[in-house]
Amino acid sequence: MDRGIDRDAPPGRVPLAVVVVDREGLVSHWSTGARRLFGAAKEDAVGRPALDLLPVSGALPEQEDEVSYGSFAAYDGLGPDLESSLDGRLSYPAAGRARLTAPEQDRGRVDVLWWAYPLVGPGRGRLLVLAADAAGLRAGEPEGVAVERIAPGFALHTDFPGAGELARGLSEILPSMSVEESARIVAQVLELGYPVLEFSQNDRVPVTPDWGVARRAERKARRERAARAAAEGRPVPDDVADESEDLEYAAVRERLEFLNEVSGRIGTSLDLSRTIIEVSQAVVPRFTDVAGTYLREQVVAGEGFPEGAPDTTTMWHRVAVEHTDEPGRWDDVVPVGEAMPFPAHTPFFQCMTTGEPVLVPRISEQMGHAIASQFEKRDIRPLITGRSMLVVPLKARDVVLGFMILLRHPERVEFNDMDRVTGAELAARAGLVLDNARMYTHQESVAETLQDSMLPHIPPRMAGCDIATRYLPGTLLGRVGGDWFDSVKLPGARTALVVGDVMGHGLNSAAMMGQLRTAVQTMAALDLPPAQLLRNLDDLAQRLGDTYLATCLYAVYDPIAGELHLANAGHIPPVLVRAEDGRSELLDLPTGAPIGVGGVPFEAVRVRVEPGDRLVMCTDGLVEVRGEDIGVGLAALCESAAHPAASMDAACDTIIRALNIQGGRKDDVALLMARLNGIEPDDVAEWRLALDPAEVGRARAAVREQLHDWGLARIADNAGLLVGELVTNALRHSHARPVELRLVRGDTLLCEVDDDNHELPTLLSAGPGDEFGRGLRVVSTLARAWGTSRRGAGKTVWFELTLPRR
Repeated sequence: MDRGIDRDAPPGRVPLAVVVVDREGLVSHWSTGARRLFGAAKEDAVGRPALDLLPVSGALPEQEDEVSYGSFAAYDGLGPDLESSLDGRLSYPAAGRARLTAPEQDRGRVDVLWWAYPLVGPGRGRLLVLAADAAGLRAGEPEGVAVERIAPGFALHTDFPGAGELARGLSEILPSMSVEESARIVAQVLELGYPVLEFSQNDRVPVTPDWGVARRAERKARRERAARAAAEGRPVPDDVADESEDLEYAAVRERLEFLNEVSGRIGTSLDLSRTIIEVSQAVVPRFTDVAGTYLREQVVAGEGFPEGAPDTTTMWHRVAVEHTDEPGRWDDVVPVGEAMPFPAHTPFFQCMTTGEPVLVPRISEQMGHAIASQFEKRDIRPLITGRSMLVVPLKARDVVLGFMILLRHPERVEFNDMDRVTGAELAARAGLVLDNARMYTHQESVAETLQDSMLPHIPPRMAGCDIATRYLPGTLLGRVGGDWFDSVKLPGARTALVVGDVMGHGLNSAAMMGQLRTAVQTMAALDLPPAQLLRNLDDLAQRLGDTYLATCLYAVYDPIAGELHLANAGHIPPVLVRAEDGRSELLDLPTGAPIGVGGVPFEAVRVRVEPGDRLVMCTDGLVEVRGEDIGVGLAALCESAAHPAASMDAACDTIIRALNIQGGRKDDVALLMARLNGIEPDDVAEWRLALDPAEVGRARAAVREQLHDWGLARIADNAGLLVGELVTNALRHSHARPVELRLVRGDTLLCEVDDDNHELPTLLSAGPGDEFGRGLRVVSTLARAWGTSRRGAGKTVWFELTLPRR
């Protein structure tokens, strides 16, 4: 607390007058303190013009006896008088002193301190005026010593009915206070209780004129001593000679305290957008009335550090405009989000190329016209002409990231050289904060890009099943991690479903996850059985290094057989939700050891499923809560998975909400849900072909006939041609076992040809005289997709054709 020069003194409290002036200039609230200070009762004051009751303009008389009752005057050096606020000429907070004579109150001359705060909003109130008897501030102080800083605080009392309207705007009037505290204070100020004025070292009203209340009493005493010394021929006292130095020191201290306050208000978040708003709001209205913030395109886009000096082609994005004018006045003319370059002749170009502040004491009509010429079909001159302007660069590591345009109202004191220094320091601190937010945003973007590139984009429909996924990074441990999911198309209309979790977090885990995921895809394409795939993955992890540890759950869904084939490597078990009765259960699988342990066998099990059943696979971040048994989370997973949902995405969201992981989770979460629709027997046709070249013609005819029966006659000829090519190759290379041909009708037409030769065919470039090599070229040209894979007894060659629209 700060009372005069005694910093250890307790907070001082004096009666405070509270007056609210409406938009017609009439008094709408007159507190008990106002009656005591100004002598008018509430019933006589409410509804009267405020100019008749409050201190207004007028020169301070040199002779005290010239001051008569009812005449008020602002002290010199204190900025605008109260009349400027009362008649609406000022739209920013102001403060000052006035003196009145009230003989009928037998108080003699009263020295009054006042503050005026414009109220912005839809309510009736336009101005909040606070006033106090300055004599109470100097009680017990040495002669000639005045209080330097004061801030309103208010005693507890009952709520006032009109407090809600004013509470909405008090956070702007007293920006250092929270919304809750503002609402409480308004309720206390506007009541008929005991409002007080409180001295405070930390919380100050945003008084702008000359950066504080000048100590006029002390200065007057010094001038009188100097005059007496000069009249008597004596040297001028040292304290008078030091007066200018003392005042300069006080001003510098005020500004340093302001900068410290600003530093405490900005940088509370690493979010770039929020940081921009904090920087703008920190300077309005205390330092300036308008603050427009511009950033380079690379900064706004979240790209890397901008390189090279800006020039006339550099695009600057207007990211924030904060002002004290009436709402909406700037929105249409200078909308946030607009990007534009700045010509070389403007102060803005000078600031951004030199990296130094540019001060324009007053924007002349000529300069206003030059600036306005950049805005097509919008006249900005009424907003800027006549105002004082300071353009300050936002720099980090000697690179200009952006700049702020600061404007003061014409009625307000112009920016000066000290303001230039203050603005430069303010911009330097803001630039560092913005650069920190920029780097964080850039790193977050890089992490998200990395994670997105490592996670697959799984189609929502595979053969015989629908799939939905969710990935949620650990909010406390970075944007990248080692959790993953995947699905792989397999021969026989089957689908491999995978969920894995690399132990650890961060880039190393993400990189390991990428390697393991790629390995799983490669081995799945070889159609390895689930247990053998995990055995090979474990061997690979050991070859990569002893730090590679991961859990993995691998399942193969056969929609024709209605079966799941699963193997587990230390992962949490999946949940199967039965379509028949909605019952959910954890599948009892051999747990196995994590990938990378080595020397541990893996076992696989087969589970019968029916059309409509749902399989839920996830990582432990979804169900594991520190301090609780994992069984609690697994039970919650089973319960939430069984909840009916309109869609697969809705079902995933239900699980996420039910397990309450939207906030506060510390681990990554990967979730994969598959609805096992199956494939009807009527949509599958199979043939066994003897090792006879004549079987090629029979295969073509059978395929054409089947497609006619399915209503797919438009693709029958192409399908017959491609089937003939694959069957011809299979018969040529088979050893003993008959060739198998299968058609599956789903979202596409799938054709598979199996033989007992493990050698995979390759696509060749056949010359005009070559006898072989054209078959697969025809398949590659006409098919929607095609491929090959080894199976236990040989290989499968397959192709897909797009179904015709019905």
